[in-house]
Amino acid sequence: MTAQQPEAVDFTLAPADNERLANLCGQFDENLRQVERRLGVEIENRGHRFRIIGDDEAASVATDVIRALYDHTARELIGAENVHLQLRTAEADAAGAAQPSPEGVSIRTRKGVIRGRGPNQRAYLEAIQRHDLNFGIGPAGTGKTYLAVACAVEALQQDLVQRLVLVRPAVEAGERLGFLPGDLAQKVDPYLRPLYDALFEMLGFERVNKLIERNVIEVAPLAYMRGRTLNGAFIILDEAQNTTVEQMKMFLTRLGFGSTAVVTGDVTQIDLPPGKTSGLRDAVDVLHEVDGVSFTFFNAHDVVRHDLVQRIVRAYDRREDDIAGD
Repeated sequence: MTAQQPEAVDFTLAPADNERLANLCGQFDENLRQVERRLGVEIENRGHRFRIIGDDEAASVATDVIRALYDHTARELIGAENVHLQLRTAEADAAGAAQPSPEGVSIRTRKGVIRGRGPNQRAYLEAIQRHDLNFGIGPAGTGKTYLAVACAVEALQQDLVQRLVLVRPAVEAGERLGFLPGDLAQKVDPYLRPLYDALFEMLGFERVNKLIERNVIEVAPLAYMRGRTLNGAFIILDEAQNTTVEQMKMFLTRLGFGSTAVVTGDVTQIDLPPGKTSGLRDAVDVLHEVDGVSFTFFNAHDVVRHDLVQRIVRAYDRREDDIAGD
């Protein structure tokens, strides 16, 4: 029996532009090699004429990816992250994934326009615009905290809220906070760095510090939320997997009129003492049918960091599945 020959797809990129072609291919054709490794295809090109060799579906996805990336070369430098994101989007399209609107929500900040990359990020941004309470749950590197901060910054700039409140629980990967110098706020301050970094990027260092001095931006440990009612605020609870059930209930009942809350966390990275139930896990069970609450679940496919991070997350997910199956 004769073995089935792989499909070959031929196409030409237009307009012909050698600088854009070099941008597309990358140094030593590394961008093309990344597509080959991911999809199991072979890519040949002579100038702007391309041939993709592989099974029918993979060759079609590779063609879409290369065409889309070539469009991007007109306005940006193409690197490994761009290739990864385009591959992820094309694979989701090929799988028939449900997509929000093609452009999705656009967030304007000092850095420029921020849009969701991939269907889950776009759905997440749309959910935040429509709901007062939102949960973004998934592994590190999926953009759940960064996009929440972007939404908060935009809401502040458009006077939709009067202040931003950024909160994290005082539990971190086995660290014993009692041995750190300072009061509770000073002890927790280093762990709030991802939130600070996103704010500095979107608003600038000087403006963020001025807004903190004026109490327009408040960055605080979760313990400081007890007894408060937050009106006209955009509130983000980060690392929520490390809240207890009681702490999560306390936080969620702080929500006041004209406020929006986003709760982010990774239920595979719980650092609570043994026997303590994660407030984030519990909230998913309790609130999944409550009107006005949105849940967006990210996975390894949504990771926008180095390609290796995605493979690491998947490896841990496989082990968790194996353990659960025993």
